[in-house]
Amino acid sequence: MINAVLSDLTTRMDGALSALKHEFNGLRTGRASADLVAPVMVEAYGAPMPLSQVATVSVSGTRSLSISVWDAGLVNATEKAIRDSGLGLNPSTEGNVLRINLPDLNEERRAELVKVARKYAESARVAVRNVRRDGMDAIKKAEKDGDITEDDSHKYADDIQKLADKKVADVDAALASKEEDIMKV
Repeated sequence: MINAVLSDLTTRMDGALSALKHEFNGLRTGRASADLVAPVMVEAYGAPMPLSQVATVSVSGTRSLSISVWDAGLVNATEKAIRDSGLGLNPSTEGNVLRINLPDLNEERRAELVKVARKYAESARVAVRNVRRDGMDAIKKAEKDGDITEDDSHKYADDIQKLADKKVADVDAALASKEEDIMKV
């Protein structure tokens, strides 16, 4: 029983960590990344669609992206969606291809991005703690129901705490790495 609980907790904590890494991928650092425009939604065929479903995004240099729109009729809508996305990007159009040159990040913008990264990391820590709390509640319930002894309950609680501490340390390591990435000039 406890192995199933620990396995479930590990999976859920890993999910919080992978969600954090996905959010970090959307944060702009000094170099171009296709993940930067992943959250952009394009108004296509009467409904909003992710950019990845209407175009191919590729990195064409350390500071530039190339977006090949498949349908020529969606070039203007794609350009507008990128411009209005709040990412501070200004694409230029060459036929069916949009080119985005990423400007250098100034110190103020870097500090803002670090704050956003810290907020994402704190959300991941809270998620890990919530999963830990669920595990602790399951252990207490099992002890109360007589499924496990009090000694086992303490041992499993320690195991869950160690797991949560490890995952929080992983979150902190990911944050430190992202902060270093953002602040690198």
